[in-house]
Amino acid sequence: MPIQSGTENRSADTSKRLTVLSGPSGVGKSTIVQEIRQHHPEVWLSVSMTTRAPRPSETDGVEYHFTTEDDFDRMIADGELLEWAGFSGNRYGTPRRPVVERLTAGIPVLLEIDLQGARQVRKTMPGAFHVFLAPPSWEELERRLTGRGTEPAEVVQRRLATAREELAAEKEFDATLVNTSVQDVRDELLTLILASRV
Repeated sequence: MPIQSGTENRSADTSKRLTVLSGPSGVGKSTIVQEIRQHHPEVWLSVSMTTRAPRPSETDGVEYHFTTEDDFDRMIADGELLEWAGFSGNRYGTPRRPVVERLTAGIPVLLEIDLQGARQVRKTMPGAFHVFLAPPSWEELERRLTGRGTEPAEVVQRRLATAREELAAEKEFDATLVNTSVQDVRDELLTLILASRV
């Protein structure tokens, strides 16, 4: 599987055990993270905070930590979030404390976040290792985004425009994995996660 490595000059603090996975919508990030969750419990997956209401199938603390707008504002003001962003009228963020606690204990941590969040983490934890998940081709990504059939055309067009911007940011990352096989990407990502600890 194609892997392209970038600069690896990382600080020697505990944040070198933090791996950030990002990439355009529809590229398969959630699927890869689910594979890591099922097959590699030694990697701790950060659970994001959100102001949106839980869906019927979701459990607080599993898919997300659900909170109020006021509490989210307080966490921002108190510096309790590593990163946060707004999307479709709701806000999402990564709680700082559980990440730092696990890193301090020597546990590898994986964050799955969007480009905006990845850029914030690069500032707040400069020792983190950033991995970009890329599609096999633009045509394949376009097929995935338009093939859902669950969203209006204007929403799909916004997603495609955002995806182009996100793909253009690939050079900001330390390594790129091309999602041609879920199992291959899972294994390659695990290798990068463990390598970032030394």
